[in-house]
Amino acid sequence: MRIISGKAGRIAIKVPKAVTRPTTDFVRQAVFSILGPRVEDARILDLFAGSGALGLEALSRGAASCVFVDEHRAVEKVLKENLEKSRLEGGRMAKADVHSWVQRDNGSYDMIFVDPPYAKYPSDRDHLKELFAKGALAQRLAEEGLMVVEQSIGEAVREGEGLKFLERREYGSSAILLYARAEDS
Repeated sequence: MRIISGKAGRIAIKVPKAVTRPTTDFVRQAVFSILGPRVEDARILDLFAGSGALGLEALSRGAASCVFVDEHRAVEKVLKENLEKSRLEGGRMAKADVHSWVQRDNGSYDMIFVDPPYAKYPSDRDHLKELFAKGALAQRLAEEGLMVVEQSIGEAVREGEGLKFLERREYGSSAILLYARAEDS
């Protein structure tokens, strides 16, 4: 796994093996091709950060800042190492449960990356359903902001309180969904 482009392009990053399913280079390249120059000077929120690949890519491409949120200790350690190795500035780790962190945060973000663990079994926690039902994501998204959700290709498009679905693109077994704030939010 590596940072694809920008200031830290080609730098290899670590992945915490037991607790993540990292976004592939192919999917990240596609996402950042869609985002284009919107990334420059953006305030980023990377939820379920894992290795931090999405947020690190954004910082490498000129984002002003990125808050990485994940609850796993292994993620915190690896992400700090990845930030140090890449020498990217503006990254900050928040070791916390994503759901409670989003509810208490009062920041405004130009871009929010949401890449929760895929629900493999009916009894697995449906993180997207919970986050979308609470409406907190729309409150964190800046007026002209964009939210990028990665989910399994088999999952349906979600409607989120205060969010407007824009488009869906499929890459292998992953689907990328783009959302903006609903006009009445």
